[in-house]
Amino acid sequence: MAKKPLDFDKLVKSYGELFSMVQILDKDGKIVNKSLVPELSDEELVELMERMVFSRVLHDRSMALSRQGRLGFYAPTAGQEASQIASHYALEKQDWIYPGYRDIPQLIMHGLPIYKAFLWSRGHVEGNHYDDDLHVIPPQIIIGAQYIQAMGNAVGQKLAGKENEITITYTGDGGSSQGDVYEGINFASRYKAPVVFVIQNNGYAISTPREKQTAAETLAQKGVAAGIPSIQVDGMDPLAVYTVTKAARDWAVAGNGPVLIETITNRFGPHSTSGDDPTRYRSQESFDYWEQRDPLIRFRNYLTEKELWTEEHEEELIEKVQEEVLAAAKEADQVEKMSVSDSLKWMYSNPGQNIQEQIEKYEAKESK
Repeated sequence: MAKKPLDFDKLVKSYGELFSMVQILDKDGKIVNKSLVPELSDEELVELMERMVFSRVLHDRSMALSRQGRLGFYAPTAGQEASQIASHYALEKQDWIYPGYRDIPQLIMHGLPIYKAFLWSRGHVEGNHYDDDLHVIPPQIIIGAQYIQAMGNAVGQKLAGKENEITITYTGDGGSSQGDVYEGINFASRYKAPVVFVIQNNGYAISTPREKQTAAETLAQKGVAAGIPSIQVDGMDPLAVYTVTKAARDWAVAGNGPVLIETITNRFGPHSTSGDDPTRYRSQESFDYWEQRDPLIRFRNYLTEKELWTEEHEEELIEKVQEEVLAAAKEADQVEKMSVSDSLKWMYSNPGQNIQEQIEKYEAKESK
């Protein structure tokens, strides 16, 4: 009697079933999973919303500053407020953040002055000088490299016996295909490092749709081979993102090792202000679909129904944040501009003859 052949197609399709998306609020702000609603006070719920509004206003003003030529590289964040801000809200001050270049809002929430974020965008060295008690590193430009760095920091935390302290790191769906990501999660798993890996799946690696850069049904499943607990969450739902990240932090702090979280989110604008036009690779239906799931609208509806949020309060907050961001831009403008000679000195600790000649050449010009 012939044996029944293995159904590999069924096996592959079963992977995605293991990672059903965690959701607490639907797109209209209605509770769909009461058992997972986090124990946040009314004041904490309002604070979380205020931070998300701050992030949206920061984005809007950063886009305006970029158009004015007052910023350098900028990666838009509108649409990803729940993924970024709610995950950060689950952290403690002593935790370390290893960000990608789109993760400026989390750094500011952790204590980075806004003007320093602007200086970083302009490529100014002062934008990379942080106070010792600010547990963050400058945003990583090399895609996925922050996973390796975060793993190293978390292993260091474990070896140093740091208690109640973790590292969290972020990359995008495109970044999840980088070799550094696999190396980072594998090493962290082997040594049970206290690190939370977040893949913010916003659908596009610049202009490449997520389905064209990996055949994996989910990105969460990429942690399975490394032996890491992995989970997929609605990245437009702030309550779900907070709940999952808080549980992941608790798991890591308890000495159980890392967790990988995939947040299903979306960026409403371009990949960056460096020139890509999202209307060339996205349909209007795509924009409409995700804008209906805007995390601010969703959470606003939820808080309004609980009588915790008003339009007047939001308008006052927006005006306050706009003034704060404008003041930060002016502060950044007042920082002494860098010189070419200093840039060369920072780049080379032991400059060769040709570099030394350039340093002297530019020092002569700058002294006039």
